Parts: sequence; C-alpha cells; structure tokens
Amino acid sequence: MAVKTGSDGGTAPKGLITVLFTGVFMAALDTAIVGPAIPVLRETFGVDNRAVGLVMSVFVLCSLCSTALMANLSDRYGRRPVYLLSVSTFALGSLLIALSPSFWMVIASRAIQGLGAGGITPTASAVVGDMFAPEKRGKMLGLIGATYGMAFVLGPPLASALMVISSWHWIFLINLPIAAVILYMGAKVLPHKRATGTQPRLDLPGIAVTFALLSALVLGITRMLDPLLGMVVWPWLLLAVAVLLLLLVVVEQRTAAPLIPMYLFRNRQLSTTYLLAVGSGFGMGSVIFLTSIATHAYGVTAKNAGFVLLPLVVCSMLGSGGGGRMLNRLGPRNMMLMGFALLALGYGLSAVTGFGLWLFLLASVPAGLGIGIVVGGALRSIAIDEAPLAVRAAAQGLINICTAVGTLVAAASIGAMADLGGGGTPGFSKAYGMVTVLMLAMLLLALGLRKKADTTLQAA
Repeated sequence: MAVKTGSDGGTAPKGLITVLFTGVFMAALDTAIVGPAIPVLRETFGVDNRAVGLVMSVFVLCSLCSTALMANLSDRYGRRPVYLLSVSTFALGSLLIALSPSFWMVIASRAIQGLGAGGITPTASAVVGDMFAPEKRGKMLGLIGATYGMAFVLGPPLASALMVISSWHWIFLINLPIAAVILYMGAKVLPHKRATGTQPRLDLPGIAVTFALLSALVLGITRMLDPLLGMVVWPWLLLAVAVLLLLLVVVEQRTAAPLIPMYLFRNRQLSTTYLLAVGSGFGMGSVIFLTSIATHAYGVTAKNAGFVLLPLVVCSMLGSGGGGRMLNRLGPRNMMLMGFALLALGYGLSAVTGFGLWLFLLASVPAGLGIGIVVGGALRSIAIDEAPLAVRAAAQGLINICTAVGTLVAAASIGAMADLGGGGTPGFSKAYGMVTVLMLAMLLLALGLRKKADTTLQAA
C-alpha cells in the first residue's frame, strides 16, 4: 500500500522504512560489534595482535571500496537490485565467517561481508531521496543517522552479551535471519527504477584507482601507530595516497560515466559537506576512547566501562531523531553548527578530569546529542539537494567514505596523542583537548554552508 508521495513522482510503500533502517543497522553494527570478539578470535585461532587487527581493517577497507561501486551501480541499474545484492553479499560473508575453519578464511569472509556492507547505507539514503518529498527527507535521513549512531555504540555490549549466552559465532550468525527478512520485504517494497537508453561502459580504471587509493589510505592510517613500521611505512603510504588521488582526478575527468563524478567537488556546498563528513566521522570515532578516561581517571573497571556511555547512547538517538525533525525548520547549516558546538562542549568537559565522575557523565549528554546531529540527516540532505538525480547515490556514497575516513583517523590518532601527552589520565585529557579544538574548527567550517541549498547542479 502506497502511503507517501515521493519527490520524483513515486510512492513510498508501507514497510519501506523498516527495510531501509534494518539494513543500515545490520551493516553499521558489524563495524563495531567485533571489538569484544577480538581477544576470543586471537585465542581461538592462535594469531598475534597484528594479524587479528585485520578482522577490522579488511572489513573497513572492503566496505569503503565497495561504497563508490555499489552507489554507481545503484544510479545505473536501480536501487532495488543493488540493495538486495548488497544485503545478500553481507549475509553470505556473515555465514562464511561463522563456518570458517581457519583464521585466513575468517579474513576472506570478512572481506566479502565488507563488500556487501558498503552498498547498503548509500543506496538506502538514495531511496529516501527518490521516494520522499523534501519536507519529509530530514526526518527520514535523521532516523538513518540515529540508526547508524545507535549501532556504532551498542555494538560492543551486544557482542559481549551474545558471547556470554553462546559463542562468538553468533555475532555473525545473528545477521542471517535479519537479512532474510530484509530480502523478503525488500523484494516487495523497494523501488525498481532503471535508467533508460544505452548505459556507458563501467568505469573499470576508476574502480581500480579508487580501490588502490582507499587501500593506501586505510593502511596509512592504521600503520600510524605501529611502533616498528609506522615511521618507515607511513610516509610512503602517504605519498602513494597523494599520487593516486591525482591519478584518480585525471582518470575520472576523462571517463564518460565516472565512478566518482569529480564535478561534484566543484560545487562549494558539496565540497564543504564532504569535509564536514570527515569531521563528523572523527567526532563519532572519538567515542572509542572515552571509556579510557573513565578507567584511568575515575577507577571504573574495564568490565563496567561500557555502562558509563549509556547516557551518550540515549542522547545520540535523541539527537539524531530530534535533529531530523528540526532539519527542515532550521536548515542543514544551523544543525551542523549546533552539532559541532555540542561536540566541542562535550569533549571539552570530558577533558577536564578534576571534578569527579559526575562531570564526565554530564559531559556525555552534549557529546551524545552532538554525535546524533552531525551523523544525522543534515549532510545527506545537502547532498540530495545539490547533486543531480543521475548521481544521487554516488553523492551519498562519498559521505559514507568521508565519514569512515574520519572515524579511522580518530581511532588511530587519539591513542597516539594520549601517548605523546604522557599516557594515562593526563595523556587522554590532552588528547580530548585537541579533539575539542578540531570540533571547533569544524564549527567554523560549517559557517561556509548556505542556509538553503540549491536543488540543482550542472555538470561541466
């Protein structure tokens, strides 16, 4: 039953939102849910810390690399087949991980899972743009942001609960019944629009260069903290990133149907949006080390440290949902200003450790609200309004890539800043002081957004 009129003349069937948000939650959850399973996997397969780190790195890398490709295929061949393919691939990878007889089979299966995960969120966001009128998009995109933020923070305690009840295998097996429901409902309710006419050839050179670029970027970020190889390998990887980035620009400008349309970056609003997406990812990734402050400064045990983030989890969901509702009234610019101001306040208070645990818990309220707002619907709304319909999913995919890069940089750099600052409470206090400065810089950058975005963009 059609219940809403879409912006492009379509309708949003009953159950569509359930299909989209469940898929996004499932994919986002596996970015964070494996953290508590790392020690168990290391013990089960007898591998060292460096090898077991591939469980996370391979998933993130393959997810990033597939995002642009799946978004491109979605713009070419329709949202339904690409969304269902992404969910099916994710489910296959989940099953293979649980059945893996060896660690390297786990890594290969984790790569398959990441390839599927990369296509789910940008396609879901593009469906929202296709099927909902502008006055409804803010609320829907805000809910997607709330779903992503909730999955990111709830992943670790959920994984711990599953391992206590059963085994690490169920961290991945739980995805199978969820995926089955998504596939069954999605086949009925997802829009099935195909581009008409002859399609240009798939941008194979762009795919190859994008994969190489993201691989070098992920490796460069993750090697920053390697005490043996970081100072040797990282500069070369950074050089490779710069060269590959220039090569990507050249390749994509010469392609009829580029994987990453470079003309998007000539639009000031979109280029600012993608920089803010990196900052949003950094703000979200900074949550990872808040529990370290709780353990070092306030004596909270490692086993119970996750519970001190419960106010942040609740506020993150409130921030995303409430931000989505206020988006049309206040505009993306004001929402991002509000979000980064709250993040700066929350992380700034977290850096002050001399007033007891009560201030830390109080600081988690603005931090959670800020996370919910910046990863909510504001940036995605700008991308929908500014990008042409033909590359709408590609524009959404770039937000995913930039957000993931920001999260990786946060995970790699905050620990390093804490170590340089002396470690322990003083080190993390200084590190979160630097995070506060970065959030304020993002606030200033957000001033460059227009109060109202143009709804068209002409490709050169």
